Amino acid sequence: MAELEGLEFGKSDFVLLDEVTMEQFMENLKLRFEKGRIYTYIGEVVVSVNPYRQMDIYGKDTIDAYRGRELYENPPHLYAVSDAAYKAMKRRAKDTCIVISGESGAGKTEASKYIMQYIAAITNPSQRAEVESVKNVLLKSNCVLEAFGNAKTNRNDNSSRFGKYMDINFNFNGDPTGGHINNYLLEKVNVFVCFQLLRGGSDEMLESFHLQNDAAAYIYTREGAAATVSSTYPATSNNDRSSHKAVMNALGVIGFSEEEISSIYQILASILLLGNIQFESDGENVQVLGQEAVKHISELTSTDPDSVTKSLLFRTVATGGGEVIEKGHSEQDACFGRDAFAKALYERLFGWIVSRINSIIEVKDYNPVLHGKNTVIGVLDIYGFEIFDNNSFEQFCINYCNEKLQQLFIELILQQEQGEYQREGITWQHIDYFNNQIIVDLVEQPHKGIISILDEACLSVGKVTDTVCLDSMDTKLSQHPHYTSRKLSPTDKTMDFQKHFRIRHYAGDVTYSVEGFLDKNKDLLFQDFKRLMYNSSNPVLKEMWPDGQLSITEVTKRPLTAATLFKNSIVALVDKLACKEPYYVRCIKPNEMKSPVLLDDARCQHQVAYLGLLENVMVRRAGFAYRQPYARFLQRYKMTCEYTWPNHLMGSDREAVEAIVTQHGFQDDVAYGHTKLFVRTPRSLFSLEQERAALIPILVLFLQKVWRGALARSRCRRMRAVYTIMGVYKRFKVKAHFWEVERRFAGVRTTADYGKSVDWPTPPAALSQFHNITVMLHRRWWARQIVKNIPPSDMLEVRAKVSALTALSGERKDWGVGRAWERDYLANTSSGFIRVSKELKNKDEFSQILFSGSCRKVNRFNRSTDRSLVVTDKYIYKLEPKKQYKVLKKVPLDSFTGVSVTSGVDQMVALHTSSQDDVLLCLQRGELSPNQDRVGELVGSLVDHFTRINIVRCPGTLR
Repeated sequence: MAELEGLEFGKSDFVLLDEVTMEQFMENLKLRFEKGRIYTYIGEVVVSVNPYRQMDIYGKDTIDAYRGRELYENPPHLYAVSDAAYKAMKRRAKDTCIVISGESGAGKTEASKYIMQYIAAITNPSQRAEVESVKNVLLKSNCVLEAFGNAKTNRNDNSSRFGKYMDINFNFNGDPTGGHINNYLLEKVNVFVCFQLLRGGSDEMLESFHLQNDAAAYIYTREGAAATVSSTYPATSNNDRSSHKAVMNALGVIGFSEEEISSIYQILASILLLGNIQFESDGENVQVLGQEAVKHISELTSTDPDSVTKSLLFRTVATGGGEVIEKGHSEQDACFGRDAFAKALYERLFGWIVSRINSIIEVKDYNPVLHGKNTVIGVLDIYGFEIFDNNSFEQFCINYCNEKLQQLFIELILQQEQGEYQREGITWQHIDYFNNQIIVDLVEQPHKGIISILDEACLSVGKVTDTVCLDSMDTKLSQHPHYTSRKLSPTDKTMDFQKHFRIRHYAGDVTYSVEGFLDKNKDLLFQDFKRLMYNSSNPVLKEMWPDGQLSITEVTKRPLTAATLFKNSIVALVDKLACKEPYYVRCIKPNEMKSPVLLDDARCQHQVAYLGLLENVMVRRAGFAYRQPYARFLQRYKMTCEYTWPNHLMGSDREAVEAIVTQHGFQDDVAYGHTKLFVRTPRSLFSLEQERAALIPILVLFLQKVWRGALARSRCRRMRAVYTIMGVYKRFKVKAHFWEVERRFAGVRTTADYGKSVDWPTPPAALSQFHNITVMLHRRWWARQIVKNIPPSDMLEVRAKVSALTALSGERKDWGVGRAWERDYLANTSSGFIRVSKELKNKDEFSQILFSGSCRKVNRFNRSTDRSLVVTDKYIYKLEPKKQYKVLKKVPLDSFTGVSVTSGVDQMVALHTSSQDDVLLCLQRGELSPNQDRVGELVGSLVDHFTRINIVRCPGTLR
């Protein structure tokens, strides 16, 4: 916790001072600064002192130490207030903002960058690409806007010459989804980017832009503009080169195209070249000295050179009768118009860059129903209070802005705080403080304020000078306690007559020079320049000047003045901040020498006084660090008390809150209002948060257990339902298959092919084996239906052909299946054979001749002779046909072990015996049918015979 810092570092919270005096406040501030402790709390407000040196307190380890911690758990740091704002946004879904205030050079810009880096570091733990892209754009936009909007002044090396307010949008997970940047009153001076281009750009780049590597060669970078002293800008070419490269890289990362980046630097080059254009007059006409610069400008802006020259030398106006005429400029008016054009070019360029960044990072098509609540953290980094030797219109606007922010601080921190105690009936000791509303009214009050007087002077007809405007302010504001001038205070020689006026700001007295106020307040840019840029062929330039599309006769309404525009934007900014929960960083500049070891007491006391820090300490000491409506407090901490979890049964939420406070024993540290609970010290709240954080994992586990049980029961019910459905569906599929088979085969008995051509339906997986058996049974039934119609006399032939098909299918192309098999060919051709066969039948007692026919026998000497072959159911005979069919060889049929045939068209047959006395012969074709194949008939007869013998011998082998 912050209170646990060693005493050698002083008090880490000014609220802990023994006495609230300026002396003790400064003593503590100085001690902490000398010990390297640049941050100190005032309650939840962080007081930051610019260390003017690099400090090793912003690394990853430091970020991890502050991530998710309570504000007082670690020593004071920017990261603590950043984390507090982030937690408030994420936990309570509240929009928050971080307001960084202080004078120029107090370290506001650096503080805003560290805050952005911390928020980027603690978000998107899952490393989603789209969120990382948004974070990169948000971080890189700082680099770009700092280059185009910051400058070195005689009081600050990195002075913001514009105000910036950034809204960062977060989704319900707390990850950034986009953002929006508002910029305020860009002071158009020699900002960093001009020097980065001239000193850091490559030779090729500068040559293409018609520039040279010398900032002193251009009036705008040599002499500066307004109150800025350009000679203070250091000539650091290496730094400029690296900065220029970083800006170019940042523009690419953000999403600018190469064409857009080129257009940006072309416009910058045009501005630098514009400053070097000189005019000469011969008494009547004004001419441009040298046309080369005009040609370069027209090339860079994609416009016509003659149009550029005409815009610089002439002004087109419309008379009351609608006539359009051209008026030539005087030499002074031409110079004034040139400078106004250059400043307007830069202002439009800067505004376009901001709008282009916004178009990339803004949240588009956001649907709260789908994406949850879109919450916002705002970060305000705006120019600080300035007092220069010569204070002009820009300082007047800047200091008015700081008055408004101080007034907001007073309202939110002091006035509202005390008002809330009164409304809630809390005993309270009133704290006196200075309310600067009177100064705000001095500047912005309608009809009486300085801005209204300026606007009235700008709108007046005739020659109205700055001194006339000063006289009007002296007349109307002579009685105001915070306004004076030399005319109202003749003895004050620090002011000049008809030149100076002074405002007693909350931060001190500032003397303003009225010279140039009216010119800077008016929109004196001639319409000719606007039309010139709108007619450019460069789409970026054309987009920057939409008002250039109006013709001279259409431009009738006077534009709002610069002061009014600025006032309106600041009022809108304050309204935007007021609707968010604010967190403050109050920056202090320790010295004017930018020394890391010196703390100027008088300088710092002045800042402490006008920032109202002592009053803030008093309010904090007398008040309460935390307050919350009873319902919301109960909702967050009810799990820490047994009487309120999960729901209380008491009469009101206040009684339930009292039970929580009493159980934790810090009833002496709280006060009960009408609608809210007030907690005095953060330590009590921290102990509640710790107990809540310890209980949350237990509750999460309990919820997970209940939810997992519910999920398991749900899954079980679904699985049971699934299996029930599967069972019913399987039965349905089986039945449906049977129904389909029955439908398809219903009338096959009456069809010619008995259902052979019917397609079988695809069976379900469960019936796959049954389907195969059914198909086989149908085939058998179909075969039986075919076979039973065959005459008994043909059955032997049919069986032989079936046997031959079984044995020779796929082995021989033609085996005689298409013809009638005569089987006993010798009996049909020779009467002598009939006689011999009867003798053999009587002698050997065989039953039938299975096959007979002529053949040629081939011996082992490759000699062939005509023979006759007779196959009976007992023997195989080889006969000599030329010798009355004499039996040459008789072999028992059961001694044969196999038959071999060739796969060609020849009739070769080898009959194998168990005694290896094989018979090789070639069957002869019929005389009337020379192509007749008899091999299949012989094989079929033998196979059929042996098959029937095996069935008779082993009837159980039939499958």
